[in-house]
Amino acid sequence: MADMIRTLIVDDEPVARQGVRRLLESDAGIDIVGEAGNGVEAVRLIHELRPDLLFLDVQMPELNGFEVIARVGADAMPIVVFITAHDAFALRAFEVQALDYLLKPFDDDRFRTVLERARQQVRLTRDGVLDRRLESLLRQYADRGAPGVARIMVKDAGVVFFQPVDEIDWIEAADYFTKLHAGGKVHLVNETMTRLEQRLDPAVFMRVHRSAIVNLTRVRELRLDYRNRHVIVLTNGERVPLSRSRREPLEAALAGRTQ
Repeated sequence: MADMIRTLIVDDEPVARQGVRRLLESDAGIDIVGEAGNGVEAVRLIHELRPDLLFLDVQMPELNGFEVIARVGADAMPIVVFITAHDAFALRAFEVQALDYLLKPFDDDRFRTVLERARQQVRLTRDGVLDRRLESLLRQYADRGAPGVARIMVKDAGVVFFQPVDEIDWIEAADYFTKLHAGGKVHLVNETMTRLEQRLDPAVFMRVHRSAIVNLTRVRELRLDYRNRHVIVLTNGERVPLSRSRREPLEAALAGRTQ
């Protein structure tokens, strides 16, 4: 039907895409034309499918949401609803630019509210207003750099809570999961080290070993253990493994923080 809103879903997490699809399928006015699991695929599908509405994850491998917009061009973008885990810079920027967002995890009511706003934007003549907002958002993003996530969602025994990243001492790899060490407690997160590293502020968190990311503000000293292995001693006394090749970059980063 001509009045159907052609919609594309972009998120690198299959479960997240399924959740958005489930909610959209309950709306008779939505035509889901495709899905993408990464930014590169998203750019291709936007050009090929020309959707009216785009649900776009902010943090993705290869190209993130901002880079997707930059690659496609603001003048060629559909109406955008951002899907994000950030609650600091990203949300303020979206609100200033009058673009809508869904903060993970979102409920059905919030989704319906956002979808109705998006529907109204699709039906209105854009006359370049959206283009200018997207271009302004990209400038803010470029000026600031990739925003670091402020909180990390943790699911524990059926309870969902949000761990502030500034309270994390260090992060440990555990196969396809990660362990957040914070205040003497350990929380298991269903996210890989690589994925989590991409979401953290590199000015605060640094990969110091294939199995460890450390909060630079928690580092007390660097030393060799009794086996002559490099280790980091944190302010709480915990010891974190340090790769020999990472010691010099770590020392430089720590020196920069004291200047």
